[in-house]
Amino acid sequence: MEVAILLGGFLLLLALGVPVAFSLILATIACFLVLGLPLVVVFQRMAAGVSVFTLLAIPFFIFAGDLMYRAGIAGRLVGVADAMFGRARGSLGQVTVAASMLFGAVSGSAIASASAMGSTLVPLMKEKGYGSDYAVNVTATAAIVGLLIPPSHNMIIYAAASGTGVSVGKLFLAGIVPGLLTGGLLMLVAWAVAVRRGYPRGAFPGWRPFARAAIAALPGLMTAIIIMGGILSGAFTPTESSAIAVIYTILIGALVYRTLDVRGFWLAALQSARTTAMVLLIIAAATGFGFALTILEVPRALGDLIGFITTNPLLTLLIVNLMLLLLGTFMDMAPLIVIATPIFLPILMPLGVDPVHFGVIMMLNLGIGLVTPPVGSVLFVSSAIGGIPIERAVRTIWPFYGALILALLAISLIPALSLTLPQMLG
Repeated sequence: MEVAILLGGFLLLLALGVPVAFSLILATIACFLVLGLPLVVVFQRMAAGVSVFTLLAIPFFIFAGDLMYRAGIAGRLVGVADAMFGRARGSLGQVTVAASMLFGAVSGSAIASASAMGSTLVPLMKEKGYGSDYAVNVTATAAIVGLLIPPSHNMIIYAAASGTGVSVGKLFLAGIVPGLLTGGLLMLVAWAVAVRRGYPRGAFPGWRPFARAAIAALPGLMTAIIIMGGILSGAFTPTESSAIAVIYTILIGALVYRTLDVRGFWLAALQSARTTAMVLLIIAAATGFGFALTILEVPRALGDLIGFITTNPLLTLLIVNLMLLLLGTFMDMAPLIVIATPIFLPILMPLGVDPVHFGVIMMLNLGIGLVTPPVGSVLFVSSAIGGIPIERAVRTIWPFYGALILALLAISLIPALSLTLPQMLG
């Protein structure tokens, strides 16, 4: 009865259009009222969910990503990608994926990547004769790579939700190879679709323009190097690195590129404050909801159900993947990380699945949900930029879904893709 009220109430509120955070809070309150438990516990758990030192990195990384966008770093990264892949058939599709990978290395946000790359490259692709649906699909799916390539604030949320002391630095390292693999598969699909549709081939501008583009983008790319170098050397923690990223970005934007003015700084601060408030509210609400699930022993029941179906580690991991894919289609990423991590990680760890490995699996899995209706926030952003209905984009996005699913299977079945770098350098 209580489980039906908790889960049914949440789904009903979502169907009525209530925002995710408030749907989680109201469903949790209704469940506690039925259980006869004091409501103050709900708000205590919500407060505890965001009273985690590691989460301080989230607002700083969000702020740094917004500053990079307004400082024009995205445009310089596009220049590098264009010089590298401009000669390929459907070159702008390749450029979009490559630039998204580079931008992911300095922002770690799928929404920011879709906005930055989309506003720059989608109009250009349409102008050059590319289909609007192709431009939207490439931009949306390429933005997912930013969830894997460090720094990623969603990995910080996972580390806090795991309860196992997972190292954020190891998670960052673990995402590099899977991110490159995912980006490579998306580039292959973008090329294949471009060939089938007969899109134009670009021209290599020459080594001198390439060198100029690389030098212009280098200060921005140094952000990722400073963050990872500082964490791996022990010079500062991931939380401290996020603050350093903000300071460095301000200096680069204001003094080197001279593209970040007071108005840009203020707009970045305002937007990042709004985004941070939404993210932290969702994390708090999901923590309370997860506590209610624990009281009702839903994780244990789900573990028993999966154990009844199979005890094979590989099949169990595939079942968890399918569940996460399904959940990701109608829930946002941050609450799902907070809710699903304490449920599935205890099921998988006894079977030999490393928490760092599962963290990478979860990032890509839930990232696919960001480009999958009915929620699909990244796909909605890209469709809005491209000026087409989301239904039109979905009709032709299937090859790109195939690349993402293939990457997910490879990452799930080959732990070495995620664990080799952390074991070598972590």
